[in-house]
This record gives sequence, structure tokens and C-alpha cells, in this order.
Amino acid sequence: MRVVVVGATGNVGSAVVARLGTAGVDVAGVARRPPAPSVARFAPVRWHPVDVSSVEAPGLLADAFAGADAIVHLAWMLQPSRDAELMWRTNVLGTAHVLRAADRARVPHVLVASSVGAYSAGPKQHRVPESWPTGGIHTSQYGRQKAAAERLLDRFEARRPGVVVTRLRPGLVMHGDAGAEVARLFLGPLVPPALLTRLPVLPLPRRAIAQVVHADDLAEAFWRAIERRAGGAFNVAAEPVATPELIARAIGARHVPVPSAPVRAVVALTWAWRLQPTDPGWIDLATRLPVMSLDRAAEVLDWRATVDAESALREMVLGVAERRGLAGSAPLHP
Repeated sequence: MRVVVVGATGNVGSAVVARLGTAGVDVAGVARRPPAPSVARFAPVRWHPVDVSSVEAPGLLADAFAGADAIVHLAWMLQPSRDAELMWRTNVLGTAHVLRAADRARVPHVLVASSVGAYSAGPKQHRVPESWPTGGIHTSQYGRQKAAAERLLDRFEARRPGVVVTRLRPGLVMHGDAGAEVARLFLGPLVPPALLTRLPVLPLPRRAIAQVVHADDLAEAFWRAIERRAGGAFNVAAEPVATPELIARAIGARHVPVPSAPVRAVVALTWAWRLQPTDPGWIDLATRLPVMSLDRAAEVLDWRATVDAESALREMVLGVAERRGLAGSAPLHP
């Protein structure tokens, strides 16, 4: 079996490459900045340097996809959040390029990392299935772009009914080796990462309820979908749901409930003043996204997370505090 992973050096991509390797799969990787051949984790992978947003991308990707049994599209840009055009070209136009290339290369199975962030606003008190609307949270750039990518997949499925299309919608993806990257993406240079483990209190709105999953568990879900040729959408997350109390406990702090509006205002102001890189749309995602049901992944993929939510969060927090990374990966470099 030959599988091509687009965005193979990132948080999720590096875990998927490792999992496919243990399954004996012939893996090819697509990355804008491929790793050095000396990096052990990536040594067996055949690399194709492609920027998915470029005008040349569909042709280059089609060449990389030739003869593939499946492709896994993971390439996604989270920063710079102030450059909406650049992020749209990479995330939405890049997804369109991947689908066009998959069509040209006649790939029979296309798997894409969507997100809980693709969902429209929903309840926190009960869980929603994969049929919940994927209109995104309009005040979140991330949510709008994930919803746009879902529409591209809708159209691709309608045009190519013979292709198996799989959408995995994970919660926030945790991995200790992504600590340095997460610090760069969301804290910026002015916030010491070690501060995360020294907070006595964590002020969060009561509705800041999220779901998380360890990158290795998400990689396992991708492999099971490939192995079973399982199409459709799958919510993927660890138990239990990450309430503000659980998040504070993972950090080693005490949760202090605060209203959403002032938290959002502070994030918006500090983002506008370029004091930190996290835009206020992330607060809207945390407080407005629904809690996902995980039943379909359990029934169809026989998948359940092996790392619980609190352990995954704790690993991530320690990874950020220690600036952990993965040598050889441009996105994950320490």
C-alpha cells in the first residue's frame, strides 16, 4: 500500500508518518520544507517539496499522488493570523489544489483533517453527531476556513462518487513535541512559556469547554480509516471533555470563573497591539463550539483514545514550558 501525506512534518503529520511506518506502509511525504534525510523518524519517507498554495501545486501534487492508494491532507496554516489572504491561500486554496490533484491522479481514497472548529455553534450540555452543521463560527478566521474546506469536500464528493472521502474532525491536538511550536503560534515572544506551569489561578469562562486528542491517537484513527477504507465524517477526541476545571488541573492551577466578554476584549486588545499572536476568534471557538459525540468512530473504526484528555493536556503544557520540539521538522523545531 502506498500513502501520500500532505503536511507530513507537522504536529499531526509526524505522528501519521510514524503510525503508517509501523504498519509497513510505503509512505511519501509532501512538505514545503522537507526534513533532512538524517532525521530517523523521516528517513524512510520519500519527499516531495511543494507549497500547496502555489499555482504550480496541482501539477506537482498530481505527480506525487501518482499510484497512491490513499492521500492524507493535513497541511494547514495557523499563523500569521493578521494575514488573512495568506492563510486563505494556504488553507482553502491549498485544499482545492490537493483535491484537484487527487482527481487528476485518480486517487481512490482521500482523507482530510477537518476539525471541531468546522462546526456551527452548538450545545455544551449534550453531544452532537457528525451531521451537525459545519458552517463554522463566523467571528473565527479558523472556523470560517475550516467550513470553507468542508464545502470543497462536499463538491468533490458530489462530482466523484466513486472516491472514498474521509473527514476526521478532531478536537485540539496535543503532543509534547509540539510544545515549542504551540508557544510560537499562540503565546508569542513576550510570554515566557514556563509561565504556564506557574500560574496559581486560571481565569476562564465557564463555557470554555473543549475536547482534545493526543496526536498519536489521531494518527491511529487515520490509519484505521485507511485500513478499512471508511468514508464519511468522524469526530475524534479523548475522554473526558476538557472543562475549565480539568484544564486548570492539568496546568496545576485553580480555575476562577470569569465572564466571556472581558476575556475576549483583553485578547482582542493585546492581539491588535501585537503583544501576542492569538486572535479573539479562538475565544469564540472555545465558548461556542458544541461538544462532539464520539460514537461513530467507536462503531465504524473501533477507535477509542488511549491517552485521556487530562494526560494529553498535561503533556502539552509541559512541552510548551520546556520548549520541546522535533529535530528535523521545520514546523516543530525546538
